[in-house]
Amino acid sequence: MTKFLGIIPARYASTRFPGKPLADIEGKPMIQRVYEQASKSLSDVVVATDDQRIFDAVKAFGGKVVMTSNAHQTGTDRCYEALTKIEGNFDVVINIQGDEPFIDPRQIDAVKSCFDDSRTEIATLVKPFKASATARDLQNPNSPKVIFNDNHEAIYFSRSVIPYLRNVDENEWAAHHQYYKHIGLYAYKSAVLAKIVTLPQSDLEKAESLEQLRWIENGLCIKVAITDLESISIDTPADLEKAIQLLKK
Repeated sequence: MTKFLGIIPARYASTRFPGKPLADIEGKPMIQRVYEQASKSLSDVVVATDDQRIFDAVKAFGGKVVMTSNAHQTGTDRCYEALTKIEGNFDVVINIQGDEPFIDPRQIDAVKSCFDDSRTEIATLVKPFKASATARDLQNPNSPKVIFNDNHEAIYFSRSVIPYLRNVDENEWAAHHQYYKHIGLYAYKSAVLAKIVTLPQSDLEKAESLEQLRWIENGLCIKVAITDLESISIDTPADLEKAIQLLKK
């Protein structure tokens, strides 16, 4: 049986929202809500942080937490350091975004299911765009798009619209082709995680500012699971207010 470990990277410093993991959502810090949702799918969950305030907050609600370096460039790097500090042997590490307090455990289950195929090295999640999506929806650079093959293996991720539809008005693209947006939930076999943190930045990664392109350029297979569940990330205080209103409903 595959043994999974969920790791939630959590930094205090944030340009748009300092202290975001500790933001209060109806009586609980955001990091606690992420932790509790992840624990509905995973028996082993740990927060990886570089800040004593977050460390203490996780301890206060009874969660598992490890302190990591403040020099990491990505959550992937932080996940690997956390893995090296945690007791036990885990086959797969799931990197869970610390700013998605309403992540649905079924989304995590979908990514876990990718490892039913022994060839899977990395797995991630995508959501179909609705046929009513406008050109503006598709062109949003903060919502990366992904294309994948018949084996549900990612071919490419882009901030641009892929594929480009010739001879079709761009506002009709979503009605003529099924587009997919990337949901930032990753899972890696432990040995693969150890490998990818040693890889230098690739040209495509630098061009699009998407680290998963580094993995593709190095020949790694990224399996894609599809979800119809919406994911809500908190990037700004305004997003937090919307999330609180959603929770009240």
